[in-house]
Amino acid sequence: MATYTIIGGDQKQYNFVTEDNIRSWIAEGRMNAQSLIKREGEAEFRAVAEFPEFAGAFAAAAVPPPMAGTALPGDSLGRATALGLVKGPAIGLQVTAIVGLVLVALGFVLNLLTLGGMSMGMQEINDPEIRKLFGTLGGGLGIVQDVIGAVVGIIVLIGASKMKRLESFQYAMTASIVAMIPCISPCCVFGLPFGIWALVVLNKPEVKSQFGG
Repeated sequence: MATYTIIGGDQKQYNFVTEDNIRSWIAEGRMNAQSLIKREGEAEFRAVAEFPEFAGAFAAAAVPPPMAGTALPGDSLGRATALGLVKGPAIGLQVTAIVGLVLVALGFVLNLLTLGGMSMGMQEINDPEIRKLFGTLGGGLGIVQDVIGAVVGIIVLIGASKMKRLESFQYAMTASIVAMIPCISPCCVFGLPFGIWALVVLNKPEVKSQFGG
């Protein structure tokens, strides 16, 4: 579905506005036929009435004749813009957490098998002390590390979900930072770039101001 850029009543531009947003505001009388919008990717703003997809919306709303200066819902537009900005990094963090949790689950199974006596190829190691060390790291200690990894992965997954809905700024920030930390991140390959992206977006004033809690 196409998205649009709109000039609000405060004369600021708001991006990533959907057709449903515009139809709703037309129905509520918060946009008139002369309100200026453009499709994402287009260069020029035009009156919303010039877009065929919104022609029927004015008829259905039975709005009065266009009045210059009708205020647009700046807060709603600001939230729509913020939701568009956080969507990418939030999904990235969710992918990071899910991949990490899958790896933790596999590691947990292998560590349980090692703890149960499966050699896992350690018979090729001649030194019994080294075999004992690897058995310890891959058994009980490995399980503890898996549990910690699972907790961290869940924290990142919940934080990413809250970020996607613009809920709990502090939780979203925590998830972004944790995802970047080597040996703590649920998946270091994805965690660092997605964590940096999330922090940059979260610190944008137009995003930070839209968070609740």
